[in-house]
Amino acid sequence: MTTEEYLINRFGLLMSISDLADLLGRSPDGVRVSLYTDTDVSRKLKPTMVRVGRRVYFRTLQVKEVLCLDSPSEGHHGLDQQDQKNGSYRA
Repeated sequence: MTTEEYLINRFGLLMSISDLADLLGRSPDGVRVSLYTDTDVSRKLKPTMVRVGRRVYFRTLQVKEVLCLDSPSEGHHGLDQQDQKNGSYRA
C-alpha cells in the first residue's frame, strides 16, 4: 500500500483540521494557530486549503506532497528540519 492509498483510505480526498492535526501529532487548535500565523509551514499548507461554507478542508494529495510523505530521497523537500523544529511538526 502506497502512502497515497493509505491517506486516501484513512482521510478521503479532503481532510478536516482535526484530520490534519492527527496526522501531524498536534491539537486542532494548535494547527489553527499555526495556519493563521505567517510561517513557512503555513505558507506551504495554505494552498492546500478549500473552504466549503464556513468549514475548512485540506486536499489530501497536496498535503502529502507538501509534507513529502512519500520519499525523503527525492529532490523536493516539503518541510525541512528547521520547519519541523520551529513548528513541532512530525512528517
